[in-house]
Amino acid sequence: MQIYLDYSATTPTRPESIAAIQASLTTEWGNPSSLHQWGERSALVLEKARLQVAALINGDPSGIVFTSGGTESNNLTLLGVAKTFDQPQHLIISSVEHAAISQPAAWLQSQGWQVTMLSVDHWGCVNPADLQAALRPNTALVSIIYGQSEVGTIQPIESLATICQAAGVLFHTDAIQAVGRIPIDVQSLGVDLLSLSGHKFYGGGGVGALYIKPGLKISPLLLGGGQELGFRSGTPPTAQIAGLGVAAELSAAEIATEMPRLVGLRDRLFQLLADRLDLKPTGHPTKRLPHHLSFCLPAGMTGRQIVRSMNLAGIGISAGSACSSGRSNPSTVLLAMGFDPEMAIGGIRITLGRLTTEDDMDWTAMVLGQIIETASII
Repeated sequence: MQIYLDYSATTPTRPESIAAIQASLTTEWGNPSSLHQWGERSALVLEKARLQVAALINGDPSGIVFTSGGTESNNLTLLGVAKTFDQPQHLIISSVEHAAISQPAAWLQSQGWQVTMLSVDHWGCVNPADLQAALRPNTALVSIIYGQSEVGTIQPIESLATICQAAGVLFHTDAIQAVGRIPIDVQSLGVDLLSLSGHKFYGGGGVGALYIKPGLKISPLLLGGGQELGFRSGTPPTAQIAGLGVAAELSAAEIATEMPRLVGLRDRLFQLLADRLDLKPTGHPTKRLPHHLSFCLPAGMTGRQIVRSMNLAGIGISAGSACSSGRSNPSTVLLAMGFDPEMAIGGIRITLGRLTTEDDMDWTAMVLGQIIETASII
């Protein structure tokens, strides 16, 4: 029995997106910047997808800039904003950001920028009062992750954005784990920039988008033909963008039913495990991504050890985020949340998706329970 439970790492491309990709590769392969009919057909594909992605987050279509994925969107935000200033300014992030935010922030710091890293509580939440206190006259940008990929905690984005808005500071959120999984409205949230990635909601890899509030000016990282409203030069991958657009439209239509279904499955699995094992849940118990379950293993066990054993049993889970699950060091996210190093090396993440069933939960609970109980005896 094969069960995939690592949907926060990536999702299988849905058939409808594959069909759109194939159609584009077959009949809409022209350069969308060309003025002839081949180019016009591709340009229409791009603009349709722009509308579809904008609708998913209730954003203005003119603010949707297609990128190669979440990492580029995050880098374009931090570095693109930084390039608009002649002198280094002040940047605020949290201590539980993805590396696609924390590493560009570290690079900016090496170039003279002042970087404040907000602490989080034991649930992984940022306190809005801490953000208020951290703001300075030269704060140029605040970037706080929406849904933490490793522990599932959802941050109070609207409150954080409101604080920045009142101070006249740009606010960005890395919403890569959240878009397509929970309702997001950039208008009511009040964010200036938001990153998303297609392969997190069944749209295929190598494509994503950055929402840039219309009228906001940031400097491009790639120079050339001035595509994507001048923010991202390069001939757009029309086929991949077509798949992203279809996935966005279908995700928007399904969220109302899929979100409670995933919550039910997630809670079912957690209860099955809690009744049998001594596990330490991580992340906020209720303010968390609907598909996300995470915990620390009993002392002496590593996440990598359990992931490998589960893989041999035909079940795919992860130890922390996919970008760091191959490392044996304690999780920096769990350390930031106050876990000791011994606990922080035993983090496990199980994430569900549209193909997950109740039977999957029951079987996974049984197999994982056996593996952990056996490991604890050894």
